[in-house]
Amino acid sequence: MQSRNEIRFLLNGAPVALPEVGASQTLLDFLRLNRRLTGTKEGCAEGDCGACTVLVGRLASGQLRYEAVNACIRFLATLDGCHVVTIEHLRGPDGGLHPVQQAMVEHHGSQCGFCTPGFVMALYALWMEVPEPSAQQVETAIQGNLCRCTGYAPIIRAAVAVSRYGTPTADLLEQERDKITAALTALRDGQRIETGPEGNRAILPGDVDDFAAAYAANPQATVVAGATDVGLWVTKFLKPIGPAIFIGHLDGLKRIEREGDHLRIGAGVSYSELGPVIAEHYPHLAEYWSRIAGWQVRNAGTIGGNIANGSPIGDTPPVLIAMGAEVVLRHGDTRRQMALEDFFIDYGKQDRAPGEFVEEIRLPVLQAGQRHAAYKISKRRDEDISSVAAGFRVTLSDGIITDVRLAFGGMAATPRRAAAAEAALLGQAWHESAFEAAATALAQDFTPLTDWRASAEYRDSAAANLLRRFYHEQDSTQPVRLAVA
Repeated sequence: MQSRNEIRFLLNGAPVALPEVGASQTLLDFLRLNRRLTGTKEGCAEGDCGACTVLVGRLASGQLRYEAVNACIRFLATLDGCHVVTIEHLRGPDGGLHPVQQAMVEHHGSQCGFCTPGFVMALYALWMEVPEPSAQQVETAIQGNLCRCTGYAPIIRAAVAVSRYGTPTADLLEQERDKITAALTALRDGQRIETGPEGNRAILPGDVDDFAAAYAANPQATVVAGATDVGLWVTKFLKPIGPAIFIGHLDGLKRIEREGDHLRIGAGVSYSELGPVIAEHYPHLAEYWSRIAGWQVRNAGTIGGNIANGSPIGDTPPVLIAMGAEVVLRHGDTRRQMALEDFFIDYGKQDRAPGEFVEEIRLPVLQAGQRHAAYKISKRRDEDISSVAAGFRVTLSDGIITDVRLAFGGMAATPRRAAAAEAALLGQAWHESAFEAAATALAQDFTPLTDWRASAEYRDSAAANLLRRFYHEQDSTQPVRLAVA
Protein backbone atom coordinates (compact mmCIF):
# COMPACT_ATOMS: atom_id res chain seq x y z
CA MET A 1 0.00 0.00 0.00
CA GLN A 2 1.25 3.47 -0.89
CA SER A 3 1.89 5.91 1.94
CA ARG A 4 2.49 9.61 2.57
CA ASN A 5 3.62 11.71 5.50
CA GLU A 6 1.27 14.68 5.15
CA ILE A 7 -2.01 15.36 6.93
CA ARG A 8 -4.34 17.12 4.49
CA PHE A 9 -7.57 18.87 5.43
CA LEU A 10 -9.58 22.05 4.96
CA LEU A 11 -9.50 24.73 7.65
CA ASN A 12 -12.39 27.14 7.27
CA GLY A 13 -11.96 28.25 3.64
CA ALA A 14 -8.41 27.10 2.94
CA PRO A 15 -6.59 23.81 2.29
CA VAL A 16 -3.91 22.72 4.76
CA ALA A 17 -1.07 20.24 4.22
CA LEU A 18 1.08 19.45 7.26
CA PRO A 19 4.08 17.11 7.20
CA GLU A 20 5.52 15.59 10.37
CA VAL A 21 2.41 15.84 12.57
CA GLY A 22 3.11 14.29 15.95
CA ALA A 23 0.69 11.77 17.43
CA SER A 24 0.06 13.87 20.54
CA GLN A 25 -0.49 17.22 18.81
CA THR A 26 -4.02 18.50 19.47
CA LEU A 27 -6.27 20.47 17.19
CA LEU A 28 -6.75 23.13 19.87
CA ASP A 29 -3.03 23.83 20.17
CA PHE A 30 -2.71 23.98 16.39
CA LEU A 31 -5.58 26.46 16.08
CA ARG A 32 -4.46 28.76 18.86
CA LEU A 33 -0.69 28.54 18.66
CA ASN A 34 -0.02 27.89 14.98
CA ARG A 35 -2.91 29.68 13.30
CA ARG A 36 -3.79 32.24 15.99
CA LEU A 37 -7.48 31.33 15.76
CA THR A 38 -8.05 32.20 19.40
CA GLY A 39 -11.83 32.23 19.34
CA THR A 40 -11.61 28.54 20.21
CA LYS A 41 -10.93 28.54 23.96
CA GLU A 42 -9.20 26.18 26.33
CA GLY A 43 -11.26 25.71 29.47
CA CYS A 44 -10.89 22.22 30.92
CA ALA A 45 -8.59 20.46 28.42
CA GLU A 46 -10.55 17.25 28.97
CA GLY A 47 -13.63 17.52 26.74
CA ASP A 48 -15.90 18.54 29.59
CA CYS A 49 -16.67 22.27 29.26
CA GLY A 50 -17.21 22.75 25.52
CA ALA A 51 -15.34 26.07 25.26
CA CYS A 52 -13.14 24.55 22.55
CA THR A 53 -16.03 23.31 20.37
CA VAL A 54 -15.47 23.39 16.62
CA LEU A 55 -17.21 21.67 13.73
CA VAL A 56 -15.57 18.85 11.82
CA GLY A 57 -17.09 17.92 8.49
CA ARG A 58 -16.42 14.46 7.12
CA LEU A 59 -17.76 12.23 4.40
CA ALA A 60 -19.99 9.35 5.54
CA SER A 61 -21.29 7.13 2.74
CA GLY A 62 -20.49 9.93 0.32
CA GLN A 63 -22.50 12.50 2.28
CA LEU A 64 -20.92 15.49 4.00
CA ARG A 65 -21.85 15.72 7.67
CA TYR A 66 -20.71 18.28 10.23
CA GLU A 67 -20.35 17.37 13.90
CA ALA A 68 -19.54 19.40 17.00
CA VAL A 69 -16.33 18.10 18.61
CA ASN A 70 -13.94 19.09 21.38
CA ALA A 71 -10.75 20.52 19.86
CA CYS A 72 -8.86 20.09 23.14
CA ILE A 73 -8.84 16.28 22.92
CA ARG A 74 -9.06 15.92 19.15
CA PHE A 75 -5.68 14.96 17.75
CA LEU A 76 -4.54 16.87 14.69
CA ALA A 77 -3.54 13.69 12.87
CA THR A 78 -7.16 12.50 12.85
CA LEU A 79 -8.29 15.37 10.62
CA ASP A 80 -6.98 14.00 7.36
CA GLY A 81 -9.73 14.38 4.75
CA CYS A 82 -11.90 16.56 7.01
CA HIS A 83 -13.19 20.15 7.03
CA VAL A 84 -12.53 22.02 10.26
CA VAL A 85 -14.76 25.02 10.94
CA THR A 86 -14.00 27.48 13.73
CA ILE A 87 -15.95 30.41 15.14
CA GLU A 88 -13.95 32.79 12.93
CA HIS A 89 -15.57 31.31 9.81
CA LEU A 90 -19.10 32.19 10.83
CA ARG A 91 -20.89 35.07 9.16
CA GLY A 92 -24.31 35.92 7.85
CA PRO A 93 -25.21 36.09 4.14
CA ASP A 94 -24.60 39.86 4.21
CA GLY A 95 -21.24 39.50 5.95
CA GLY A 96 -22.64 40.47 9.36
CA LEU A 97 -23.40 38.29 12.34
CA HIS A 98 -24.36 34.68 11.74
CA PRO A 99 -27.99 33.86 12.66
CA VAL A 100 -26.81 31.89 15.73
CA GLN A 101 -24.70 34.81 16.87
CA GLN A 102 -27.49 37.30 16.23
CA ALA A 103 -29.91 35.19 18.25
CA MET A 104 -27.43 35.06 21.12
CA VAL A 105 -27.15 38.88 21.06
CA GLU A 106 -30.89 39.49 20.88
CA HIS A 107 -31.66 37.04 23.69
CA HIS A 108 -28.75 38.08 25.94
CA GLY A 109 -27.17 34.64 25.75
CA SER A 110 -23.65 35.81 26.57
CA GLN A 111 -22.38 37.17 29.87
CA CYS A 112 -18.62 36.91 30.53
CA GLY A 113 -18.26 35.55 26.99
CA PHE A 114 -15.62 32.89 27.59
CA CYS A 115 -17.96 30.00 26.86
CA THR A 116 -19.85 31.80 24.09
CA PRO A 117 -17.87 30.59 21.04
CA GLY A 118 -18.30 26.98 22.15
CA PHE A 119 -22.03 27.40 22.65
CA VAL A 120 -22.37 29.12 19.27
CA MET A 121 -20.59 26.27 17.49
CA ALA A 122 -22.66 23.58 19.23
CA LEU A 123 -25.88 25.45 18.42
CA TYR A 124 -24.67 25.96 14.85
CA ALA A 125 -24.31 22.19 14.43
CA LEU A 126 -27.81 21.69 15.87
CA TRP A 127 -29.35 24.41 13.68
CA MET A 128 -28.00 22.81 10.51
CA GLU A 129 -29.61 19.49 11.45
CA VAL A 130 -32.76 20.82 13.16
CA PRO A 131 -33.57 24.40 12.07
CA GLU A 132 -36.42 24.75 14.55
CA PRO A 133 -35.42 22.68 17.59
CA SER A 134 -37.43 22.13 20.73
CA ALA A 135 -36.07 23.22 24.09
CA GLN A 136 -35.36 19.55 24.86
CA GLN A 137 -33.33 19.15 21.67
CA VAL A 138 -31.36 22.26 22.56
CA GLU A 139 -30.66 20.98 26.06
CA THR A 140 -29.38 17.72 24.60
CA ALA A 141 -27.16 19.56 22.11
CA ILE A 142 -25.51 21.69 24.81
CA GLN A 143 -24.99 18.93 27.38
CA GLY A 144 -21.28 19.24 26.64
CA ASN A 145 -21.12 23.02 27.15
CA LEU A 146 -20.76 24.64 30.57
CA CYS A 147 -21.67 28.24 31.39
CA ARG A 148 -20.19 29.44 34.69
CA CYS A 149 -22.37 32.57 34.58
CA THR A 150 -25.52 30.36 34.72
CA GLY A 151 -26.82 31.77 31.45
CA TYR A 152 -28.55 28.63 30.22
CA ALA A 153 -32.11 29.99 30.04
CA PRO A 154 -31.32 32.83 27.58
CA ILE A 155 -29.02 30.50 25.61
CA ILE A 156 -31.87 28.02 25.19
CA ARG A 157 -34.25 30.83 24.18
CA ALA A 158 -31.70 32.01 21.63
CA ALA A 159 -31.27 28.51 20.19
CA VAL A 160 -35.00 28.01 19.77
CA ALA A 161 -35.24 31.36 17.96
CA VAL A 162 -32.27 31.09 15.54
CA SER A 163 -34.39 30.50 12.44
CA ARG A 164 -36.00 33.92 12.89
CA TYR A 165 -32.66 35.40 11.88
CA GLY A 166 -31.86 33.18 8.92
CA THR A 167 -32.24 29.75 7.36
CA PRO A 168 -29.71 26.94 6.90
CA THR A 169 -30.26 27.01 3.14
CA ALA A 170 -28.63 30.47 3.02
CA ASP A 171 -25.74 29.43 5.27
CA LEU A 172 -22.20 29.47 3.91
CA LEU A 173 -21.57 25.78 4.64
CA GLU A 174 -24.78 24.82 2.87
CA GLN A 175 -24.01 27.07 -0.10
CA GLU A 176 -20.57 25.49 -0.47
CA ARG A 177 -21.60 21.92 0.32
CA ASP A 178 -20.94 20.56 -3.18
CA LYS A 179 -17.60 22.34 -3.36
CA ILE A 180 -16.49 21.05 0.04
CA THR A 181 -17.71 17.53 -0.75
CA ALA A 182 -15.66 17.48 -3.95
CA ALA A 183 -12.58 18.77 -2.14
CA LEU A 184 -12.83 16.17 0.64
CA THR A 185 -13.45 13.41 -1.90
CA ALA A 186 -10.25 14.39 -3.67
CA LEU A 187 -8.33 14.21 -0.39
CA ARG A 188 -9.39 10.60 0.26
CA ASP A 189 -6.69 8.72 -1.63
CA GLY A 190 -6.82 5.51 0.47
CA GLN A 191 -3.13 5.69 1.31
CA ARG A 192 -1.58 4.86 4.67
CA ILE A 193 -0.23 7.94 6.44
CA GLU A 194 2.87 7.75 8.60
CA THR A 195 3.93 11.07 10.03
CA GLY A 196 5.58 12.72 13.00
CA PRO A 197 8.97 12.42 14.67
CA GLU A 198 10.38 9.17 15.96
CA GLY A 199 8.85 8.41 19.33
CA ASN A 200 5.73 10.44 18.56
CA ARG A 201 4.79 8.73 15.31
CA ALA A 202 1.21 8.84 13.98
CA ILE A 203 -0.08 6.08 11.71
CA LEU A 204 -3.39 6.29 9.81
CA PRO A 205 -4.07 2.96 8.06
CA GLY A 206 -5.59 2.98 4.59
CA ASP A 207 -8.32 0.48 5.51
CA VAL A 208 -9.19 -2.11 8.18
CA ASP A 209 -6.91 -4.77 6.70
CA ASP A 210 -4.07 -2.28 6.73
CA PHE A 211 -4.90 -1.48 10.36
CA ALA A 212 -4.71 -5.16 11.27
CA ALA A 213 -1.33 -5.44 9.56
CA ALA A 214 0.01 -2.23 11.13
CA TYR A 215 -1.07 -3.21 14.64
CA ALA A 216 0.29 -6.73 14.31
CA ALA A 217 3.62 -5.18 13.29
CA ASN A 218 3.47 -2.53 16.06
CA PRO A 219 1.71 -4.23 19.00
CA GLN A 220 3.13 -1.63 21.40
CA ALA A 221 1.28 1.18 19.59
CA THR A 222 -1.58 3.11 21.17
CA VAL A 223 -4.79 2.56 19.22
CA VAL A 224 -6.88 5.73 19.10
CA ALA A 225 -10.47 5.86 17.86
CA GLY A 226 -12.42 8.80 19.34
CA ALA A 227 -9.64 9.90 21.75
CA THR A 228 -12.21 10.81 24.41
CA ASP A 229 -10.01 9.02 26.95
CA VAL A 230 -6.60 8.96 25.28
CA GLY A 231 -6.86 12.72 24.80
CA LEU A 232 -6.76 13.12 28.59
CA TRP A 233 -3.63 10.97 28.79
CA VAL A 234 -1.93 13.74 26.85
CA THR A 235 -3.61 16.90 28.18
CA LYS A 236 -3.85 15.90 31.84
CA PHE A 237 -1.08 13.39 32.44
CA LEU A 238 1.39 14.46 29.73
CA LYS A 239 1.68 10.80 28.78
CA PRO A 240 3.44 9.94 25.51
CA ILE A 241 1.22 7.93 23.17
CA GLY A 242 3.49 7.42 20.18
CA PRO A 243 3.55 5.43 18.11
CA ALA A 244 -0.22 5.81 17.77
CA ILE A 245 -2.51 4.17 15.23
CA PHE A 246 -5.55 6.34 14.51
CA ILE A 247 -8.61 4.46 13.27
CA GLY A 248 -11.54 6.88 13.55
CA HIS A 249 -11.57 7.45 9.78
CA LEU A 250 -11.96 3.77 8.82
CA ASP A 251 -15.35 3.21 7.19
CA GLY A 252 -14.88 -0.55 7.53
CA LEU A 253 -15.22 -0.20 11.32
CA LYS A 254 -18.42 1.83 11.06
CA ARG A 255 -20.79 -0.77 9.62
CA ILE A 256 -24.09 -1.64 11.27
CA GLU A 257 -25.79 -4.73 9.83
CA ARG A 258 -28.63 -7.06 10.82
CA GLU A 259 -27.71 -10.74 10.69
CA GLY A 260 -30.41 -13.09 11.88
CA ASP A 261 -31.30 -12.29 15.47
CA HIS A 262 -28.21 -10.10 16.00
CA LEU A 263 -26.97 -6.68 15.03
CA ARG A 264 -23.33 -6.48 13.96
CA ILE A 265 -21.86 -3.17 15.08
CA GLY A 266 -18.42 -2.08 13.95
CA ALA A 267 -16.09 -1.08 16.77
CA GLY A 268 -15.60 2.37 15.21
CA VAL A 269 -19.29 3.32 15.33
CA SER A 270 -19.73 6.41 17.49
CA TYR A 271 -22.39 6.87 20.14
CA SER A 272 -24.13 9.43 17.92
CA GLU A 273 -24.04 7.13 14.89
CA LEU A 274 -25.56 4.29 16.89
CA GLY A 275 -28.19 6.53 18.51
CA PRO A 276 -30.92 6.09 15.85
CA VAL A 277 -30.35 2.31 15.86
CA ILE A 278 -30.69 2.27 19.65
CA ALA A 279 -33.96 4.20 19.45
CA GLU A 280 -35.35 1.77 16.85
CA HIS A 281 -34.15 -1.59 18.18
CA TYR A 282 -33.47 -1.03 21.88
CA PRO A 283 -35.91 1.64 23.15
CA HIS A 284 -35.09 0.89 26.79
CA LEU A 285 -31.63 2.35 26.10
CA ALA A 286 -32.76 5.53 24.32
CA GLU A 287 -32.73 7.90 27.28
CA TYR A 288 -29.72 6.16 28.83
CA TRP A 289 -27.84 6.77 25.57
CA SER A 290 -28.46 10.52 25.72
CA ARG A 291 -26.84 10.59 29.16
CA ILE A 292 -23.52 9.24 27.92
CA ALA A 293 -21.20 12.25 28.18
CA GLY A 294 -22.16 15.32 26.10
CA TRP A 295 -22.94 15.74 22.42
CA GLN A 296 -19.34 16.50 21.43
CA VAL A 297 -18.06 13.35 23.14
CA ARG A 298 -20.87 11.22 21.71
CA ASN A 299 -19.89 12.46 18.24
CA ALA A 300 -16.32 11.27 18.77
CA GLY A 301 -16.43 8.39 21.25
CA THR A 302 -16.87 4.86 19.88
CA ILE A 303 -18.56 1.72 21.15
CA GLY A 304 -15.45 -0.37 20.57
CA GLY A 305 -13.28 2.18 22.34
CA ASN A 306 -15.50 2.18 25.42
CA ILE A 307 -15.19 -1.61 25.56
CA ALA A 308 -11.49 -1.91 24.73
CA ASN A 309 -10.67 0.77 27.30
CA GLY A 310 -11.73 -1.72 29.98
CA SER A 311 -12.85 0.89 32.50
CA PRO A 312 -14.96 -0.49 35.37
CA ILE A 313 -17.17 2.62 35.09
CA GLY A 314 -17.65 2.66 31.32
CA ASP A 315 -21.25 3.38 30.39
CA THR A 316 -21.85 0.77 27.70
CA PRO A 317 -20.40 -2.54 29.03
CA PRO A 318 -22.97 -3.17 31.82
CA VAL A 319 -26.00 -2.68 29.58
CA LEU A 320 -24.44 -4.61 26.70
CA ILE A 321 -23.43 -7.50 28.98
CA ALA A 322 -27.00 -7.67 30.29
CA MET A 323 -28.26 -7.96 26.73
CA GLY A 324 -25.90 -10.84 25.93
CA ALA A 325 -23.43 -8.98 23.70
CA GLU A 326 -20.41 -10.67 22.15
CA VAL A 327 -17.21 -9.17 20.77
CA VAL A 328 -15.15 -10.18 17.75
CA LEU A 329 -11.39 -9.79 18.25
CA ARG A 330 -8.95 -9.67 15.36
CA HIS A 331 -5.21 -10.16 15.06
CA GLY A 332 -3.93 -9.94 11.50
CA ASP A 333 -6.33 -12.14 9.53
CA THR A 334 -7.33 -14.27 12.54
CA ARG A 335 -10.58 -13.62 14.40
CA ARG A 336 -12.13 -15.03 17.55
CA GLN A 337 -15.46 -14.37 19.25
CA MET A 338 -16.39 -14.32 22.92
CA ALA A 339 -19.08 -13.17 25.31
CA LEU A 340 -18.46 -9.55 26.29
CA GLU A 341 -18.51 -10.44 29.99
CA ASP A 342 -15.53 -12.78 29.42
CA PHE A 343 -13.48 -10.01 27.80
CA PHE A 344 -12.93 -8.26 31.14
CA ILE A 345 -10.47 -10.15 33.36
CA ASP A 346 -9.32 -7.71 36.02
CA TYR A 347 -8.75 -4.00 36.53
CA GLY A 348 -6.89 -2.74 33.47
CA LYS A 349 -6.65 -6.26 32.04
CA GLN A 350 -8.70 -7.69 29.19
CA ASP A 351 -8.57 -10.93 27.23
CA ARG A 352 -6.74 -9.32 24.33
CA ALA A 353 -3.33 -10.36 23.02
CA PRO A 354 -0.69 -7.85 21.83
CA GLY A 355 -1.63 -6.61 18.37
CA GLU A 356 -5.23 -7.83 18.77
CA PHE A 357 -8.14 -5.39 18.61
CA VAL A 358 -11.91 -5.26 19.02
CA GLU A 359 -13.33 -5.32 15.49
CA GLU A 360 -17.04 -5.84 16.04
CA ILE A 361 -19.77 -6.09 18.66
CA ARG A 362 -22.65 -8.53 18.15
CA LEU A 363 -25.83 -7.54 19.96
CA PRO A 364 -28.96 -9.74 20.15
CA VAL A 365 -32.24 -8.14 19.16
CA LEU A 366 -35.00 -8.04 21.78
CA GLN A 367 -37.16 -11.13 22.14
CA ALA A 368 -40.72 -11.66 23.33
CA GLY A 369 -41.05 -12.23 27.05
CA GLN A 370 -37.98 -10.19 27.93
CA ARG A 371 -37.96 -7.19 30.22
CA HIS A 372 -35.06 -4.79 29.96
CA ALA A 373 -33.87 -1.73 31.85
CA ALA A 374 -30.81 0.49 31.93
CA TYR A 375 -29.85 2.70 34.86
CA LYS A 376 -27.14 5.26 35.45
CA ILE A 377 -26.35 6.95 38.77
CA SER A 378 -24.04 9.95 38.59
CA LYS A 379 -23.39 13.19 40.46
CA ARG A 380 -24.64 15.27 37.53
CA ARG A 381 -27.51 13.99 35.45
CA ASP A 382 -25.87 14.98 32.16
CA GLU A 383 -22.29 14.67 30.94
CA ASP A 384 -20.93 12.82 33.93
CA ILE A 385 -19.16 9.56 34.64
CA SER A 386 -21.18 6.80 36.28
CA SER A 387 -20.96 6.12 39.99
CA VAL A 388 -23.07 3.01 39.37
CA ALA A 389 -24.40 1.75 36.05
CA ALA A 390 -26.66 -1.25 35.59
CA GLY A 391 -28.30 -3.26 32.86
CA PHE A 392 -31.02 -5.85 33.52
CA ARG A 393 -32.65 -8.47 31.31
CA VAL A 394 -35.25 -10.82 32.75
CA THR A 395 -37.17 -13.38 30.69
CA LEU A 396 -40.59 -14.59 31.83
CA SER A 397 -42.64 -17.60 30.85
CA ASP A 398 -46.06 -18.04 32.47
CA GLY A 399 -45.03 -15.68 35.25
CA ILE A 400 -41.82 -17.58 36.07
CA ILE A 401 -38.35 -16.11 35.58
CA THR A 402 -36.63 -18.47 33.16
CA ASP A 403 -33.55 -16.40 32.37
CA VAL A 404 -31.91 -13.46 34.11
CA ARG A 405 -28.89 -11.26 33.42
CA LEU A 406 -27.97 -8.50 35.89
CA ALA A 407 -24.81 -6.54 35.09
CA PHE A 408 -23.24 -3.65 36.99
CA GLY A 409 -20.47 -1.12 36.47
CA GLY A 410 -18.77 0.81 39.26
CA MET A 411 -19.20 -2.07 41.70
CA ALA A 412 -16.00 -4.02 41.05
CA ALA A 413 -12.67 -3.91 39.22
CA THR A 414 -14.50 -4.78 36.01
CA PRO A 415 -18.06 -4.48 34.71
CA ARG A 416 -19.64 -7.85 35.47
CA ARG A 417 -22.74 -9.86 36.24
CA ALA A 418 -24.21 -10.38 39.69
CA ALA A 419 -24.23 -14.19 39.91
CA ALA A 420 -25.75 -14.52 43.40
CA ALA A 421 -28.51 -12.02 42.66
CA GLU A 422 -29.27 -13.80 39.40
CA ALA A 423 -29.51 -17.14 41.22
CA ALA A 424 -31.94 -15.61 43.71
CA LEU A 425 -34.29 -14.70 40.84
CA LEU A 426 -33.94 -17.67 38.50
CA GLY A 427 -36.91 -20.02 38.66
CA GLN A 428 -38.89 -17.69 40.91
CA ALA A 429 -42.27 -16.15 40.26
CA TRP A 430 -42.33 -12.48 39.29
CA HIS A 431 -42.90 -11.12 42.79
CA GLU A 432 -41.52 -8.43 45.04
CA SER A 433 -40.12 -10.98 47.48
CA ALA A 434 -37.91 -12.48 44.76
CA PHE A 435 -36.40 -9.10 43.96
CA GLU A 436 -35.94 -8.34 47.63
CA ALA A 437 -33.96 -11.56 47.93
CA ALA A 438 -31.91 -10.62 44.86
CA ALA A 439 -31.20 -7.16 46.29
CA THR A 440 -29.95 -8.77 49.49
CA ALA A 441 -27.83 -11.26 47.55
CA LEU A 442 -25.89 -8.45 45.85
CA ALA A 443 -23.72 -8.26 48.98
CA GLN A 444 -22.29 -11.64 47.94
CA ASP A 445 -21.49 -10.38 44.45
CA PHE A 446 -19.71 -7.10 45.07
CA THR A 447 -17.43 -5.33 47.52
CA PRO A 448 -17.23 -1.86 45.96
CA LEU A 449 -14.62 0.78 46.71
CA THR A 450 -15.06 4.26 48.11
CA ASP A 451 -13.82 7.08 45.87
CA TRP A 452 -14.72 10.69 45.13
CA ARG A 453 -17.68 9.61 43.01
CA ALA A 454 -19.42 7.57 45.72
CA SER A 455 -18.82 5.68 48.93
CA ALA A 456 -18.92 1.90 49.10
CA GLU A 457 -22.06 2.12 51.26
CA TYR A 458 -23.77 4.35 48.72
CA ARG A 459 -22.92 2.01 45.86
CA ASP A 460 -24.22 -1.01 47.78
CA SER A 461 -27.46 0.77 48.59
CA ALA A 462 -27.93 2.20 45.10
CA ALA A 463 -27.35 -1.13 43.37
CA ALA A 464 -29.86 -2.92 45.61
CA ASN A 465 -32.41 -0.15 45.15
CA LEU A 466 -32.08 -0.33 41.37
CA LEU A 467 -33.25 -3.95 41.51
CA ARG A 468 -36.21 -2.91 43.63
CA ARG A 469 -36.95 -0.07 41.25
CA PHE A 470 -36.79 -2.40 38.27
CA TYR A 471 -39.45 -4.61 39.80
CA HIS A 472 -41.79 -1.74 40.67
CA GLU A 473 -41.43 -0.01 37.30
CA GLN A 474 -42.26 -3.04 35.23
CA ASP A 475 -45.78 -3.67 34.03
CA SER A 476 -46.44 -7.42 33.81
CA THR A 477 -48.38 -6.91 30.56
CA GLN A 478 -45.44 -5.27 28.78
CA PRO A 479 -42.32 -7.23 27.74
CA VAL A 480 -40.04 -4.18 27.58
CA ARG A 481 -40.23 -0.89 29.40
CA LEU A 482 -37.81 2.02 29.73
CA ALA A 483 -36.24 2.66 33.10
CA VAL A 484 -33.48 5.22 33.49
CA ALA A 485 -32.26 6.85 36.69
